[in-house]
Amino acid sequence: MKQLKKMRLLLLSCTIAIILFGVWFSTSNMYKFAKGYFLYKTHAPSSQVNETEQKPPSDKPLSNKTTKKELYPVHPKTGEEIGELYIPKLKTKLPIFHGTDEDELEKGVGHFAGSVLPGENDNSVLSGHRDTVFRKLGQVGEGDLLIVRTSAGEFTYKVNKVRIVDEDDRTVIVPKPRATLTVSTCYPFDYIGSAPERYILVAYLSSKTVS
Repeated sequence: MKQLKKMRLLLLSCTIAIILFGVWFSTSNMYKFAKGYFLYKTHAPSSQVNETEQKPPSDKPLSNKTTKKELYPVHPKTGEEIGELYIPKLKTKLPIFHGTDEDELEKGVGHFAGSVLPGENDNSVLSGHRDTVFRKLGQVGEGDLLIVRTSAGEFTYKVNKVRIVDEDDRTVIVPKPRATLTVSTCYPFDYIGSAPERYILVAYLSSKTVS
């Protein structure tokens, strides 16, 4: 009888020990699991935490609030006076008209309509008769200034090159990589009749004051 009680007591002790071990084991693993899950969440890549934060950048370009202002919002009409050409070397002011037909050239300096307007990037071409407005243009050469005043502002050009070309030479009106003023007149200046050549001043923009 005593032996049976001992057996029961031993079994009860073993059962209690197993239960206690199970409780300890479960609690310990639960703690490790909770700790691992917490670390995973706090150190996981942001793409796993919040996918909206990892959206690719938009392909749209950024808005440019410093859009460059146009010098001439309205293009002039043929025959319209667009400004004046001042030649300091000659102390002469000459009116500039849009177009190079005889009607414009009789009144002053003509602006070739196929070229940009004075002050704009590229090649702005002016022409005039050698026996009227440009009678003394031969005195103007490298280093001299040509000042154009229009509704867009004042543009100062410095003569970089003097060319003598054939009357049919089209290189005078070709585009240029920088703001250029090309001034053309017939040559020789003392030639009687229709002159066979052209006197060309090629000037680069050196300063400007925009209105």
